[in-house]
Amino acid sequence: MQIESGKTMIVKFLTASEAHPDGTRTLFFELNGQPREVNVRDRALRVIERSHPKANPEDPGHVGAPTAGLISGIAVQLHHSVERGAKLLTLEAMKMQSNIYAPIAGRITKLWVTPGQHVEPKDLLVTITP
Repeated sequence: MQIESGKTMIVKFLTASEAHPDGTRTLFFELNGQPREVNVRDRALRVIERSHPKANPEDPGHVGAPTAGLISGIAVQLHHSVERGAKLLTLEAMKMQSNIYAPIAGRITKLWVTPGQHVEPKDLLVTITP
């Protein structure tokens, strides 16, 4: 977002949700009259539930979530071989579906998600071993 000199932005805080199991809360607010929401970590909470593992960008076999969303379908099975560019799963975010494809050829050694599961950006979805 680029801030323009002399432009007034009006932010009105509305409410915060109850704590989520991962230690975050959803904040609801208006920005220039438009409703918005954002998830933020509440550092005052002690998180009991373990967070989802994150994809290691150094490992080409780690497939991470590009955005937050809902896993709406999985196109592969554990221990099956995939080619580079093969469809792995479908992620739904803001009523739009995105397909996630294999970055390398190999064998599916771990499925970290299930259909209907919510994921955050960079959450590990699939592990492929060349």
